[in-house]
Amino acid sequence: MSQNYHQEQEKKNILRLRELLNELPPFLAEFFRNRADHTSSRTRLGYAYDMRLFFNFLITETRDFSAKTLDNFTVEDFGQVNMTHIEEFLDYLSLYAVGTYKDGRDAFVENKMEGKSRKLSAIRSVFAYYFKRGKVSSNPAELVDTPPTKEKAKVYLDVDEIANLIDAADHGTKLTNHQKKFHTFTRSRDVALLSLFSGTGIRISECVGINIEDIDLDRGCFKVVRKGGDEAILYFNEEIEFALREYLDERKQKKALAGHERALFLSIQNRRITDRAVQNLVKKYSQMSNTLKHITPHKLRTSFGTNMYRQTGDIYLVADLLGHKDVNTTRKNYADTKQDAGRRAVRNLRLRGDD
Repeated sequence: MSQNYHQEQEKKNILRLRELLNELPPFLAEFFRNRADHTSSRTRLGYAYDMRLFFNFLITETRDFSAKTLDNFTVEDFGQVNMTHIEEFLDYLSLYAVGTYKDGRDAFVENKMEGKSRKLSAIRSVFAYYFKRGKVSSNPAELVDTPPTKEKAKVYLDVDEIANLIDAADHGTKLTNHQKKFHTFTRSRDVALLSLFSGTGIRISECVGINIEDIDLDRGCFKVVRKGGDEAILYFNEEIEFALREYLDERKQKKALAGHERALFLSIQNRRITDRAVQNLVKKYSQMSNTLKHITPHKLRTSFGTNMYRQTGDIYLVADLLGHKDVNTTRKNYADTKQDAGRRAVRNLRLRGDD
């Protein structure tokens, strides 16, 4: 994984955060400075977007703060925000206007329960910070119930389904004629990328950031930079080695654009492949190989963790392979092994006896 790639992303996030701070009440700068050593720039950026939406709501949608502006909204004013304001904000998030399209139609945003929960978490964090320092007298956000979310069934691919996914990328038999034109140039890349995802459990950000020199085919390993900047060496099997060797033979013949020369995975435009492009190609091949499951790069990561746990029974080993610092995070993300028992029971059920 390229350290430089992560550093560039960090710089972009920090610069964007500085821009957003100019759109937030000045007193919040203290909160974001304090969080710099405890959270990633991406997390702080998410907080900034969520808090900007919250303060705009308070000023434009409530009577209590209609006379305020973002520039003169003080921490004392923030201390006047109550439980009702926050509950009204969560209701507002269900549907709100964000401007108009070119044809004059209004544009709206809808938030599901997960989006509401994330924004409530941001508000709680800000209140907790100023409450702890005695600058507000209470944390009303803690009194607001977290929006209920439905427990989603864990989705993962078993080893046969993973094989079908990679085969879909390898053969391209179900591609449209238009897609087949590009498949000629991307087949080895897509097979190597899907193999690496499915066989190592890397994150999408780790995958797109890999440089050519991070790969050591002789030792069967590669370097990544985990969350928080820690480097790790991950190992791969012979199937992945074969896929990487084939792709690297082609990659060395490609002339990458300036600034992208070291990138392992390139787009059609010979730039470092993006998160969105990876998401799209996983979606494309998953639809070709499995019509019942919605598969994303993260679910390939979950599939790796699940299959490794089923094979080894060692949750601590799986946590280490996935780069989880807390084993409880791993427990939440591998598929429930009860599914295995249920599948075996159904398969063994006889409907018409032995006749």
